[in-house]
Amino acid sequence: MSAGTRLRLLFQDEGRFGRISDARNCWAPLPLRPGVSGQLVREYLYAYVAVSPADGEMSSLVLPWVDACLMSLFLAHTASRFADDHCVMFLDGAGWHKAHELEVPANMSLLAMPPYSPELNPAEHVWDYVRENDMRNRIFDGLDQVMETVSESLYRLHQQPETLRSMIAFP
Repeated sequence: MSAGTRLRLLFQDEGRFGRISDARNCWAPLPLRPGVSGQLVREYLYAYVAVSPADGEMSSLVLPWVDACLMSLFLAHTASRFADDHCVMFLDGAGWHKAHELEVPANMSLLAMPPYSPELNPAEHVWDYVRENDMRNRIFDGLDQVMETVSESLYRLHQQPETLRSMIAFP
C-alpha cells in the first residue's frame, strides 16, 4: 500500500433472489383482508454487494450464479470502483470466497468473518431492504423481471448513501 492510498473497510455478501414469491404482512383498513398471490418457480439469480459502513458507498453486481470465477469478477469490479483505495474486505466462509481459483486484485485484502455469524455482517441488511421494499408480495413473469427489480433496488441504494449508511453503520 502506497503512502497516499486510503484504507477502505468493506463487508461483502451475496443474496439469492428468485421467482418463489415472498409473502409479507401489509396494512389494509378493517374489514378488508388483502389477498396475495403465490408462486413456486425454482429460478434464481444472485446479487453480490460490498458495503462501506464509514460512508455508505457500495459496489454491486447481479449475476446468474455463485462460484470463484464470478466472485473474481465481482472483486475486480469492486477494486475498480474504489481504485484509489486499498480495500480490506470482510466476507463469510462460502467455498468460493476461499477457492484456489479466486483472483484477488492488488488493491484488495480479504479477511474471513467468524463462521456462522451473519449478524456481524452489515451487508446482510441490504437484502432485508431489497426484499421488504421491492420484492414482497410480487409475482414475476420471468427471471429477467427479477433481475430488473433487484438491479433497480440496488441502484437506488447506490444513489442514497445516507440511507444505506443508516442501515449498515452500527457498533
